[in-house]
Order: sequence, then C-alpha cells, then structure tokens
Amino acid sequence: MGPVNLTNHFLIAMPAMQDLNFSRTLTYICRHDENGAIGLVVNRPTDITMQNLFDQINIPLDQQGLAQSPVYFGGPVQTDRGFVLHSPLGHYRSTLRVTDQVGLTTSKDILEELARGEMPKGVLISLGYAGWEAGQLEEEIKLNSWLTVEAHMDVVFERSAETRFSAAMDLLGINLTHLSGEAGHA
Repeated sequence: MGPVNLTNHFLIAMPAMQDLNFSRTLTYICRHDENGAIGLVVNRPTDITMQNLFDQINIPLDQQGLAQSPVYFGGPVQTDRGFVLHSPLGHYRSTLRVTDQVGLTTSKDILEELARGEMPKGVLISLGYAGWEAGQLEEEIKLNSWLTVEAHMDVVFERSAETRFSAAMDLLGINLTHLSGEAGHA
C-alpha cells in the first residue's frame, strides 16, 4: 500500500478518542504529505465572537451580520494565531491552497476584506490548528482513532457547528451508535 494523502478529507473522531482536544470532533485536513498533516477542527465554536476578534486586532467590523458569529477552536497548536478557511480561493498574501476552490489563509488582508463585507462564499475563522508529524496521523488511523471521508465543503460552510459531525458520519453512511471503540485487525 502506497502513501495516503488525506488533503481535503474529514477526520471523524472515533468514540474512544481520549484526547479532549479531539473528542467528538470533525477536523478538515488542509494539507497531508510526507512531512505530516495540518487541519482545522470545524465543529468547536468558542465563546469568542467575530466582533471580539476584530476589536482585538483593531479592524472595524462593518458587517454587523458577522458580529455575533463564533470564532472556532481549530486545534491545540498556535491557539493565539488566526486561521481562515475559505472558499473561493482568492488572492491573499499568505494562503495555503487546499483545492482549486478552498484555501487556508493566515494573513490579515482576508480579515480586512471580511470587515468591509467582501465575503467569500464560505468562511470559518479559527484560533489554532491541529498538526501531526510525519507518519503520526497514519498511526492514529491504524489505532482506530479516526474515520476518514472525502470532505464536502457544504458541511463546513452551510451546516451549523452542532450538525457537522453527524453530517460527516452521514457521508460514510454510518450511525455513530453502531461503532465500537475497539480496533479490529484480521
């Protein structure tokens, strides 16, 4: 079996996931290669609103419709730094191209556009990200920590945070209550 690339896939935390950072999470993988993987947890809103965030970085938020939208916990790495998952890709100073339609941007220019109302079709802002060293994610999958499925961005951009996990499970056609926390190896 050759190398697996889970870029543009969801990781669905298995019921036995012990790490509280990832228990019952849905994580979108933005990059997965021989160096490791990075992704964003997309179903953990925080108590921080967009208004709070924009106030902290001194950008006037003209879009009051965004003011009460939550900022998400993206993962336990660099929790003091913002990450913007968005579609379409756009042209920003610091963007990781995930697909032809999806980008992950860390530069302030996307926040300035959002504040002015120049919104991408879909946007999710998080503090922090999830990261895995080379081979670590593959090992966690072997240990039955994660299910994987190709991502559908409507799950991230059009569903509420509390329905994203079950929507990803639906993509697999699996009922979470039928899953065991035990790994089986034939």
